[in-house]
Amino acid sequence: MAATFDQIMRDLKERKFAPVYYLMGEEGYYIDQISNWIAENVLQPEEQDFNQTVLYGSDVTAAQVVDAAKRYPMMAERQVIIVKEAQNIRNTEALDAYVQHPQPSTILVMCHKNGSLDKRKKLAGLVDKAGVLFESKKLKDSYLPSFIETYLRNRQVGIDPKSTQIIADSIGADLSRLTSELDKVIISLPENDRRITPQVVEDQIGVSKDFNAFELRDAIVNRNVYKANQIIQYFDKNPKAGSIYAFLPLLFNYFQNLMIAFYCPKRNDPNALAQWLDLRSTWGTKDYMTGMRNYTGMKTMQIIGKMREMDAKSKGLDNPNTPPGELMKELLFFILH
Repeated sequence: MAATFDQIMRDLKERKFAPVYYLMGEEGYYIDQISNWIAENVLQPEEQDFNQTVLYGSDVTAAQVVDAAKRYPMMAERQVIIVKEAQNIRNTEALDAYVQHPQPSTILVMCHKNGSLDKRKKLAGLVDKAGVLFESKKLKDSYLPSFIETYLRNRQVGIDPKSTQIIADSIGADLSRLTSELDKVIISLPENDRRITPQVVEDQIGVSKDFNAFELRDAIVNRNVYKANQIIQYFDKNPKAGSIYAFLPLLFNYFQNLMIAFYCPKRNDPNALAQWLDLRSTWGTKDYMTGMRNYTGMKTMQIIGKMREMDAKSKGLDNPNTPPGELMKELLFFILH
């Protein structure tokens, strides 16, 4: 069956195991979470030596995977076979036959990262019927704050909205890297103060609480010319802290959503606007309501066009020698004037 990450984890923790899991997609984080839980929790430690096998798709054929899966467990109720890099297995005919009649005492986990199984192929349909077919998709940028807050809440750690957005903007949607950075911050927190602030983010992740992509976007949204230019000057002098390559996608996403916001029938209603923009909470709508006051629909359209031009120039198209810092300043001037 096709299932969500939460459904799969809930069933696993209730020890409701499927005979076959095919885990695929562009986001490796969820694939690792599921396969690691199975590897660490299905069998008792003393059972794992003889009943848990890790194979790599580049080293085995489908027939060899099936041979391993058909074995019976030794002095245990079941065995676990985990196949990493499953995308490297080319001919899956042997797997097709196995999935139709899987070994009841085997849990076969196929991990297919950086892509997905062609759902038109026979194997996808067979797994969907006999086991769990899971596609791990990249998280939308708008969902990152909610992911961060939930991840921290589950670890009894609080965070304010500004710190959440700074982390989301600076790290992005690579969930493995994101959770690694969050874990590093969590470890640094004292027992008597389990809350993440902008100062903690600056100290532990290295993102300035005053000069970062979040503050730049905030200055642009509010048309704070002085502050925006301060941040751009800081980025120009400290390329590692930020550049056009880092903040252009963030700003493009904002103005693209702002353009959509102009078409919302009830754009002055935070709940209606949040639903219109597919935001997880009304907290994010304030930037769009402010943006609609400070920019017209026509100016927003022109800004989006200018960003496309700057993106092309930053990649060398029609731009023989203008450095990134100058492109940043040119774009900022166009937006604010």
